[in-house]
Amino acid sequence: MTTSVARSEAALSAAVPAPGRRATAINTSRVADLITQLIVELGEDPAREGLVGTPDRVAAWWSAFLSPDDASTATCFTESQLNGQLVIVGGMSVWSLCEHHMLPMNLQVTAGYVPDGEVMGLSKFGRIAQHFAGQLQVQERFTRQVAEHLTDVIGREDVAVAVRGVHLCMSMRGVRMEAARTTTAHMGGRFKSDPMLNQQFLTFAAAQWNAT
Repeated sequence: MTTSVARSEAALSAAVPAPGRRATAINTSRVADLITQLIVELGEDPAREGLVGTPDRVAAWWSAFLSPDDASTATCFTESQLNGQLVIVGGMSVWSLCEHHMLPMNLQVTAGYVPDGEVMGLSKFGRIAQHFAGQLQVQERFTRQVAEHLTDVIGREDVAVAVRGVHLCMSMRGVRMEAARTTTAHMGGRFKSDPMLNQQFLTFAAAQWNAT
């Protein structure tokens, strides 16, 4: 078995649709009003220098982050001579929001699959990760969603996804352990049944994370 390791393209826009995604548009004017109320309740003056325009800026960010653009279905290319390779895409770093405390979490994603007659466009890995990160999330569900979507795209279960997360809900509140990291992994098909393939993928994922 040969192994190919690739880095994802940078600054990719969100893409594929997710089941259960919010169906209505965000009312940015209403969100800005609520942020204004929050500023007041926190003992600040929304009219003071420095806070003027803050509610509108916050509302615009929420709207942009939680409303990723739709894009075409992930592209696959016929490559009949590449059967049996292990393809790993690492270096994908996305931001999401913990749905329990609505604080940011940074998710470093590594994904792998075994081609069978065709390969998937590399940029699509980053698009899929960004899309599922653009919502209120938990890392465990994010990992499963990315893996399940990749499985649907390639049409087989030979997919693995590993994610290492830094959660501000743990770093800046509660126990305040800044060095804490959370690792999740989803293994399907041959990655689940073949211990050697499983270990090879996890070794490459750890190497990607240690290099950052």
